[in-house]
Amino acid sequence: MKDDSLLNVSNHNDLGKVEIAQEVIEVITGIAASEIEGISSMRGSFATGVVEKLGKKSHSKGVKVELTDDGIQIDLFVNLDFGVSIPTVAEKLQENIRQSIKNMTALEISEINVHVVGIQMEQDNTQKE
Repeated sequence: MKDDSLLNVSNHNDLGKVEIAQEVIEVITGIAASEIEGISSMRGSFATGVVEKLGKKSHSKGVKVELTDDGIQIDLFVNLDFGVSIPTVAEKLQENIRQSIKNMTALEISEINVHVVGIQMEQDNTQKE
């Protein structure tokens, strides 16, 4: 693992240093996103689709984290349920992610960008996942 992909969260004490991998931020973000009503699914790559078919859930699916000079930038790619208010769901999503990451890591996020890439039309309960 490269050192530039680790976030140093130490308070410069004598006990040592604490570093958080970028993937941890992705997983926290994915879990926080799944808690919001109105999110149908997260958009992932072909590889995450194959992994999920094999039975392993990818919590970082549809999440991109970048470490910039301004701080941590998060991009989310989501599908929403038909009929929900996009601005309302996006705002709840941003607030929940920011709070979850702050509570778990004490890190501040500079940007949380929500990209709505699709709308999930209503299905019968028997077909709904």
